[in-house]
Amino acid sequence: MGAIHQQAEYAAKKYKTRNPYELLDAIDAVTDFTYAFPASGLKGFCTILNKIKYAVINGNLSDEDKRIVAGHEAAHLILHKHQILNSPAYALKDFSIYDNSGRLELEANTFLANFLVSDDEILESMANPEGNFYFTAAELFIPPPLLAIKVYSMVQRGHKIKIPENIDSKFLGK
Repeated sequence: MGAIHQQAEYAAKKYKTRNPYELLDAIDAVTDFTYAFPASGLKGFCTILNKIKYAVINGNLSDEDKRIVAGHEAAHLILHKHQILNSPAYALKDFSIYDNSGRLELEANTFLANFLVSDDEILESMANPEGNFYFTAAELFIPPPLLAIKVYSMVQRGHKIKIPENIDSKFLGK
């Protein structure tokens, strides 16, 4: 997880953004929205065809969910480029992107969680007298289960932060 944190921080610094749409643009991904699926269906997918990166996001999702899916697909295009390239017509499809049971999904979610907010932003928010886990999630516009991945990453790297135990890691599978 430490290496993924480093890759996320590198991307944020290199491209001077923590915005998933700006990241997709910076890595030269063609980004499009599809309205062919209900919000409860396919969330998004990414692929690389003829050396062109594509990220497709379900346009029927809420703006917050679209932002998260955009970052998740960008993470796949950065972290899993070789898996995508080594299989003809291969696409990473996400129906429940926060189901962390698969290695590629957990890696994409870990990248996204570390990309969206810096360690300092988390520590500053939690230092606020009102600051707790859910306050921090709301203040930083990050879904609590994704914040849990970020905080877990921070704990693994030596930070002393408590993670609530009742977080559902499948929160976007709805």
